[in-house]
Amino acid sequence: MNTQRSIEAGGSATADGWRLAAVALLAVRFVQGWIFWGGGSRRFIYAPSKLDPHASSWMANKFQSAMPGALLGMDHVVDYMLHHFTLLYAGVIVFSAAELIFGLFLIFGFMTRLSALVTIGISVVLMLLFGWQGATCIDEWTMAASNFAMGVTLFVAGSAAWSVDSWMLRRNPALAGRGWFQWFGSGTWSAQRVNRLGLIGAIVTVLFVVLTYNDFRGSVITPFHGGPVSPAKHHISLSAGSVGADGSVRFTAYLDAGTPAEPANIIRAELIGAQGQVIEAWDGATLAALPKTAFANDYDYNKFAPGYAGITAKMGARAAISLPPAQPGLSLANGTYAVVLHSVNGHSYTLQVKRP
Repeated sequence: MNTQRSIEAGGSATADGWRLAAVALLAVRFVQGWIFWGGGSRRFIYAPSKLDPHASSWMANKFQSAMPGALLGMDHVVDYMLHHFTLLYAGVIVFSAAELIFGLFLIFGFMTRLSALVTIGISVVLMLLFGWQGATCIDEWTMAASNFAMGVTLFVAGSAAWSVDSWMLRRNPALAGRGWFQWFGSGTWSAQRVNRLGLIGAIVTVLFVVLTYNDFRGSVITPFHGGPVSPAKHHISLSAGSVGADGSVRFTAYLDAGTPAEPANIIRAELIGAQGQVIEAWDGATLAALPKTAFANDYDYNKFAPGYAGITAKMGARAAISLPPAQPGLSLANGTYAVVLHSVNGHSYTLQVKRP
């Protein structure tokens, strides 16, 4: 029997119609489940170092690297969690466990609609945090957008075939009419509900996908652009600068753009006078020899630190950096100066400072 005619005639989708929809979406359900189960299982089973706060692959480093480009105030949430270890660790465990458990549920088709809703929520969080990243393409956006759409589809369709939900329905047909099973499992819905929620889901998905893409890359109502935060080109914001009479310099540096795949490297620093003259200069060897005490990092994970050829920093690092006098016997007059940092790839970052 034609499914659409059954819906129109009976006012609700028939069991055959729901089964056909579930069979058609079987591959989608498996892939959605595998993606999320894979994320959780890597951390709990195959790469537990991701949950080890002392390992370089600890998840906090990934969250910090995403902080500069996070949307809708999520950067403030990450900042708060990075300063509160108990909350951070609990959040990583809960997030990973949700991926593991509900991904596995989707693979087997158990509590399908609830599991789909959880993956929708996770996809939103992933989009807000990581959607801007991807040096050659917005791969994090692609993943979050696709998972969101698949989650919406599975929520509307359920899994009335080849699933634990369908096995439960065969053993107890009365479940089909139970409210909790309709919303959390794979109970049948009326045609009106399917049409209404399907349309709402499609509209929300279109808005979610198009608006985030426009924010990250344009090409919708604006020309193509690299995003408010570049995922490829490192950028360092400088603030809170001060210069001592002896030529010592202090400033705050924040690596707020670029790829987390490679660190940023500062190979020269200069103090420039009001007439553009170089008053002091710190070369790569001098910067590399700075003690760790010269760096007051805001976070315990990605940091500014002395590197092999100067100062190195990982994505999302923020620190107050102190440079000692580059030459003895200076007595700087009051006035306006500029601190300039030069990166290994030829970029310069400037901060105007006044003394006193």
